[in-house]
Amino acid sequence: MPEAPELEAIREFLEREVVRARVTRFETLRPSVIRPLAGDPGELVGRRVESVERVGKFLTMRFAGGRALVVNPMLTGSFQRRRPSSRVYKKTCFVMSLDDGQQIRYLDGRQMGRVYYVRSDRVGDVPQMESLGPDVLGEDTFEGFLERIRPFRGEIKGVLTRGRVISGIGNAYADEILFEAAVYPFRKRTALSREELGRVYEAARGVTREAVEQVRVRMGEDGRLGRRDFMRVHNRGGEPCPRCGSSITQIAANQRITSYCRRCQPGMLIGS
Repeated sequence: MPEAPELEAIREFLEREVVRARVTRFETLRPSVIRPLAGDPGELVGRRVESVERVGKFLTMRFAGGRALVVNPMLTGSFQRRRPSSRVYKKTCFVMSLDDGQQIRYLDGRQMGRVYYVRSDRVGDVPQMESLGPDVLGEDTFEGFLERIRPFRGEIKGVLTRGRVISGIGNAYADEILFEAAVYPFRKRTALSREELGRVYEAARGVTREAVEQVRVRMGEDGRLGRRDFMRVHNRGGEPCPRCGSSITQIAANQRITSYCRRCQPGMLIGS
């Protein structure tokens, strides 16, 4: 699932490749993924791309004439830059041809993501965007973080991935953040001290910034994401902890994996 580090690297890639380019053709191949809130996205033909932005897990391409595409890739969405002569995969949802001879394609094999075509001044109307907390790489304060997290009483990992407290963190990076902060992922938010929450806050920003660098160097020239082989604990169950050497624990529940070190992140599933 693309999270803030992957989407930030994709934003940089798209910014380099499409800003100032003019759209020459827009083909919708998987209509179920497109949400045309401002008419037919075919209207983008002839418009120049003005900017590419990211907030949380949403990417926004803004076009001349007050139009925008907002993409929420969810679990399986991805972008590719291709020549028109290259094979179009079955999972391709839309193809945007540009006047430089390249195409930007959005692919989503499970069609879980959503692409919203909206007016630029109505981007905030896209579902879930209005409820997002500050971006994990954006401006924020620890006191603001404490204020937003206060209403949530559940397990800290679940709270981190909600998006209302801090946006852009998903299942994988929540594991990495809590490992860096030495906080047990199943601890209730109400059981965490101010000092522990401070470690989580700092780790969220530090881990994400470092991950952006790692994702950037692994990205292919066509925009394909590389492997997350730089992660220290997530999906590394049974491997030695990089901090203490003990075996990493991995639990699968509710269709998601949680990976952590029992020694570095002590706690109990019951009464935690």
